[in-house]
Amino acid sequence: MSSKKKGVYGSKVKKATQMLFYKRHQKPGVKGWELHKALGSDYPKVLDLLEDYLKPLDLQVKTVFEEEKAPEKPTLEEFDRARFFVALSNGSVTKDKLMGWRIDDLAGLAVTISYIISKKGQAARKDVEKLLGEKMPNWKIGLNLDRYIRYGYLMQDDKGQLYLDWRTRAEVDQKALIDMLLSAEKQKAEASESAPAEEAEEETE
Repeated sequence: MSSKKKGVYGSKVKKATQMLFYKRHQKPGVKGWELHKALGSDYPKVLDLLEDYLKPLDLQVKTVFEEEKAPEKPTLEEFDRARFFVALSNGSVTKDKLMGWRIDDLAGLAVTISYIISKKGQAARKDVEKLLGEKMPNWKIGLNLDRYIRYGYLMQDDKGQLYLDWRTRAEVDQKALIDMLLSAEKQKAEASESAPAEEAEEETE
């Protein structure tokens, strides 16, 4: 790459960094068409270059497509409709991920996401509220659901149906979440089955 071309791309990487880190909307990140307009049609390459700078910091550029399943070879038009933002690299675990979140709030989010997945991507809010009522105090249920919606993990339509929003698709490994919850349920079932046997042994003794 010539020094002139490096200078052009260096300027574009700087501009992309400013756009991705500066929050201009309620949701973090930038839409692809905004990057296209500011950087040109080669903005996906600019983001690849930016990611090289972010890797040592355990950061990456995340892409969330409009489609539920990300396309294998996205077109420029699909990139333009997508949202881009900077996030921790996969596998990077820090205490910052829990800043402002209680463990029971995160557990409620996990239960809600897994329930909506089990209902093929949508569920009535009243059904989710009933489910969460088994896990947390009633006064917290509405507050938490509104928070999940506000932060982009869920969205709600005018009929009271809940769906998974862009942030869940970007940050949550849905398969790993379901596997974890199934494993926890299995362990719980095994523990309850072994309890009567242990009690019977104690009575025999």
